[in-house]
Amino acid sequence: MISVAEARERILAALEPMPAEQVGLGSALGRVLAEDVAARRTQPPLAVSAMDGYAVRADDVGTLPARLEVVGYAPAGRAFEGAVGTGEAVRIFTGAPVPDGADTIVIQENTRKADGGCIEVVDGQAPRGRYVRPAGLDFSEGDVLLKAGRVLTARDVGLAAGMNLPWLKVRRKPRVAILATGDEIVMPGEPIGRDQIVSSNALALAGFVTVLGGVPVDLGIAPDSAESLRTMAEGARGNDLVLTTGGASVGDHDLVRSVLGEAGLRVDFWRIAMRPGKPLIFGRLDNIPLLGLPGNPVSSMVCAMIFLRPALRALLAVEPVPDDSEPARLGADLGTNDEREDYLRASLAADEQGGLTATPFDIQDSSMFANMARADCLIVREPFAPAAPKGAPIRILRLHGGVLGV
Repeated sequence: MISVAEARERILAALEPMPAEQVGLGSALGRVLAEDVAARRTQPPLAVSAMDGYAVRADDVGTLPARLEVVGYAPAGRAFEGAVGTGEAVRIFTGAPVPDGADTIVIQENTRKADGGCIEVVDGQAPRGRYVRPAGLDFSEGDVLLKAGRVLTARDVGLAAGMNLPWLKVRRKPRVAILATGDEIVMPGEPIGRDQIVSSNALALAGFVTVLGGVPVDLGIAPDSAESLRTMAEGARGNDLVLTTGGASVGDHDLVRSVLGEAGLRVDFWRIAMRPGKPLIFGRLDNIPLLGLPGNPVSSMVCAMIFLRPALRALLAVEPVPDDSEPARLGADLGTNDEREDYLRASLAADEQGGLTATPFDIQDSSMFANMARADCLIVREPFAPAAPKGAPIRILRLHGGVLGV
């Protein structure tokens, strides 16, 4: 068996980022930026008003009240073409260009109408530059504001729009072929025999792939026969990653290594010192990376978080993520651990000191999907960890929002 850290390193070393493709800005949300991008214009492109009011000369409103003649009008998107002279003002609105000659804005609340097309400034201070947004306050043309490897948020899309970028280069979404194996599983809603169970892994993995930026490709369920597995595995051709679930152990019906070996699978490793998830395969099916996950639902999901998540991030060239485990305290006693790294499903609660308490579930059987679905986190225990009492410090991995890895 190899360690979790070594397995992850070997998987990531075998992956290359997806090529770039160009998409319209309206399709960029959630995509991974493939290159640094610079602003194509300065924002704001010239000095503009930050408030509704009057553009004036600061020298004219140093002593109040001050009477000014209104000589023009500047709505947003249309500049006043003249200049503001001594004793003059231009009615201005938020976002409108500040006219030549003006150097401050008097907000409308501090003025009142006067006869003869004039206003009186009766209150407030208006030193030079007040409520004036200078050109380039936000950014200047040529500024690199979005870096390659960033997963684009709604805020990023808005920023790119302001940078005058109608399209962006992003990483192509990796296509991930998912093949479930086993005579004992059927899809939800299909006729089911007394000795069969409903398949959950493939659908859960498809959702996992989707939220992490990939495109799941369902290859269906391959029964426990060499011919069917070989035939269905042909559907993996042309994809960027192959996921199998089940058939990765050492039983007579665990055929993934033997059958796919005949079809060109070269295995790098297939056993990891972890619980749950020991029988995990990694290799290449011809030139396509293959990750063979265990058949037990919890094992499959935990392995997806520990190995598939970083694999998809590597394919998308996402910005590196530091260790995303968090400190917490145990909510129950734990005994000594064996030679495998352990991932315990647990509930999470705030403690009286403002920290977190993680309480492992009493039963940690890797077939129990209900426990996995209601877990808030995984408690991570190193191999050969000594017994730990309630209240001891531990490390956890959160299962954010009930969706692994998001």
